[in-house]
Amino acid sequence: MPVSEQDRQIVDGVFRAMHERAAGEQAMMALFAEDSTVTEPFSGQPMTHRGKPAIRAWFREAVNQMAPDMALKLDRLDMDGGRVRAEWTCTSAAMKGPMRGYDLYTIAAGLIKAAEFVVTEMPEFIHC
Repeated sequence: MPVSEQDRQIVDGVFRAMHERAAGEQAMMALFAEDSTVTEPFSGQPMTHRGKPAIRAWFREAVNQMAPDMALKLDRLDMDGGRVRAEWTCTSAAMKGPMRGYDLYTIAAGLIKAAEFVVTEMPEFIHC
């Protein structure tokens, strides 16, 4: 089933906000419902952040830890049951190869209710 234009714009907004780093914080927060959740594996183990204040704190920490040249590319967007599935590739000179994964978004009334980030290929990081 194709992704609606509204849902496509919401997911594109997530990727734009990540590229804008700290400057994208307000745009990122505008995409989430007050009671939304983000589940991510980037802290070393899967962690769920509940509500906009927790998601805002996670976003700030995530962009502060990004390598300056880190680039995130949306490779494919599909429906996966009732959720939007966004496959992506992340590149940086700080990694020996690309990181790949996908996000699953539950979107209702024009806002993200739940986002789950999954890494399928984790490259080794280069230590300076």
